[in-house]
Amino acid sequence: YKEMLTKNVEHREVYKKQTGGRGKFADVVFEIGPREDGKPGLEFVNNIVGGVIPREFIQPIEKGFTEAMKQGVLAGFPIDSMKVRIFHGSYHDVDSDALSFELAARTGFREAAPKAGPKLLEPIMAVEVVMPDEYTGPVTGDLNRRRGMMKGMDTKGGAQVIKADVPLSELFGYVTDLRTITSGRGTASLTFSHFEQVPQNLADGIIAKIKGNK
Repeated sequence: YKEMLTKNVEHREVYKKQTGGRGKFADVVFEIGPREDGKPGLEFVNNIVGGVIPREFIQPIEKGFTEAMKQGVLAGFPIDSMKVRIFHGSYHDVDSDALSFELAARTGFREAAPKAGPKLLEPIMAVEVVMPDEYTGPVTGDLNRRRGMMKGMDTKGGAQVIKADVPLSELFGYVTDLRTITSGRGTASLTFSHFEQVPQNLADGIIAKIKGNK
């Protein structure tokens, strides 16, 4: 599984620690949300003007968000694609350092991401089944039960070919079940296709199960 953000939110994170002597201070104002181009990785936009955050602290902020993406806020699955735009903040001459800004970014992510419409994504497999015509009905019915999306039907050398996109989580034991349905005369090939949003009712169950196991 993976996680994704679906809307943009603005957030201000002030990281402050005072432990005798030198303290820690970082203040970052940012917008977080999905990438418009949908590409993987972090799209990091620096809109800081007038040196309100010194240049040497920009890279640590980016690093903080990159690290934070490895563990999403729904169930701890990685966020594959995300956009962050930093546009304001402040620093302290003595107490601010690179680590303070990196930690401010990490903490800011944990605070802001739950408000950015996080959703769970699941891997979808492209399934191609080849079998004699008389098994088309039962095979199609079985794929539908597995939340399969029919992509097309064809004939090849006197056999029926069914193509469907099916969530990986629904395919455990599929080859064995297919043999049973087709009396051993059906074959299937499965290849990874893409990630897709999990229906909310199922996502809630998956998240609850994972959180319960921790």
